[in-house]
Order: sequence, then C-alpha cells, then structure tokens
Amino acid sequence: MADRSTQGGAGGERGTGEGTDGIRTFPFPVDLSLSGVGMQVGAMGTGRTWHADAPLERVHRIDFHVVMLFNAGPVRHMVDFAEYEVSAGDILWIRPGQVHRFSHTDDYRGTVLTMQPGFLPRATVEATGLYRYDQPPLLRPDAARLAALEHSLAQLEREYVDTTTLPLSLHTSVLRHSLTAFLLRLAHLAASSAEAAREQTDTTFTRFRDAVEKGFATNHSVSAYADALGYSRRTLVRAVRAATGETPKGFIDKRVILEAKRLLAHTDIPIGRIGVAVGFPDSANFSKFFSQHTDMSPAGFRAELRSTTRG
Repeated sequence: MADRSTQGGAGGERGTGEGTDGIRTFPFPVDLSLSGVGMQVGAMGTGRTWHADAPLERVHRIDFHVVMLFNAGPVRHMVDFAEYEVSAGDILWIRPGQVHRFSHTDDYRGTVLTMQPGFLPRATVEATGLYRYDQPPLLRPDAARLAALEHSLAQLEREYVDTTTLPLSLHTSVLRHSLTAFLLRLAHLAASSAEAAREQTDTTFTRFRDAVEKGFATNHSVSAYADALGYSRRTLVRAVRAATGETPKGFIDKRVILEAKRLLAHTDIPIGRIGVAVGFPDSANFSKFFSQHTDMSPAGFRAELRSTTRG
C-alpha cells in the first residue's frame, strides 16, 4: 500500500488555488524534480521554492514531506502557529498538511529534502514515522548522529543528481532505498529525542499533559485535573512550572488557544461553534478569552490570517 497524505488541506484546492479556509495548499512540485521522481534534495537558499508563485514568507500549507538540515543560523520558522529558532546542526521536519511560514528565505542555509506522499511503500512509512504529528518538528542531534545524517543525506543527494548511470526505473528504486536509510536514521533520532524528553519530565506533569490533551475541549479547571489525577493543586503547580515554566492554567489555556487558532485557520466553522468545540458554550465568553490571550478577536484573527495568505 502506498503512502497517503492524511492531513492535507481540509477541503482546499490543490496547486496555487485557495481552499475554503483561505490558506493556499501546494502539492509536491514534480515539474521541478529531476527526471520527475517523487522527491527532491538540494541546497537551501536564494531561488529555492516549492512553486513559482508559492508565498514562502506567508502562511501556507504543503501536502508533502519536508526535512531541512541547517548548517547556519539562527533562523525563525513557524510551524502550526509555533515559532522555532533553528541553528546550525538542527533539523526541521515538517509533515503534510501542517501550516508553516518561512522568515527571510535568504537566511536559510543547508540541505532540504522534499518527498511526495506515495513515493515510499506503506511499510517504510510506518517504520519511519512519517505521520507522527505528535512529535515536535525541531530536532537537535548530537555530533555523532548529525555526522551520520549528513553523510546519509549527502549520499542521497549524489544518487538524486546522477540521472545518467541507471535507467529511470532503477534510478528511482535506488533513490527509495537511499531515502529509506536516511529516514530510518531520522526516525530513530526523533524517537530517541522524544524518549529522552519523557525521561527528563516529571511524571506528574506527563500525566497532567496527557489529561489536558484528552480533556481540554471540555475541562479548563486546574482543580478538576488535580482531583482526577490524585494530586494536590500545589503539587500540580510545582510540576508544571518545573517542566514548562508556566502555571497549569496557562498550560491549559495555551492548548485551548492553539485548537481555536487551528479551527479558525483551517475551517469555515462559525466562530460560535468553534467556541463550543473548545469548551465555551457562550460565544461572548469565547471571544473575550481569545482576545485576552491573542490581543485580537477570533474574527480579527481569521480575517488577518486570510489577508496575509492571499498572494
């Protein structure tokens, strides 16, 4: 079974058209790929684009996989409304359907890999965790892992540009094998990073975080979470502050705001219904809550986002 994009643009048109949410969704640019294969790998920097009219410095969505390995920085890059500061030796892994935005594209230095959904078989997709949306996009490998990833990516690039040695069918097969080798290393890094983060995080916070992820749409009460988990409010405050630097209430509110932003950006659901979806039956209360945390109304956020995505 071939790889399929599971989170592409929510009813949006492909190509340079706009979806119903006003955010452009760009498919993999096969016409820019050597020999028309379902992947690209090359240097980042001036002149790099998904499509001739892709608004790289505006909010947009892609329905293909992107891995950027940086050899300079820092660079700030937005993924799903979160800003990441990326430096030399860091990796950004962006998955299909995620909203993102470049900063000044001339500042990007390193190697970028893009891959079309369907280029790898399902077994490889599952082994490499291509659709692990629960993992953060920013990865920071240690020196040994970085060297191995750089070597693997360089080998993949050499195979990619060698379009004359083998017939196209064999060339494509070699690319799939080389790409799989790189992605397996990358997946191991992502899994190891996630495991290390879990080991360093207090169990109390981990349980609280998981409970918030399951219940944020209906439960905004710190006391209710503390009671359900069997902790005192003071214990919960101490654990969350140690793990995140913020209060439990702040953590809950951030998760609610993120979901509200996603719904405002990705859908045409009426604002009142979005409020209900994130735990505010009263639309006025939702608007007040959203404004307090973003300095703009839900309608203003949606309007501003759409105005910046029209190129």
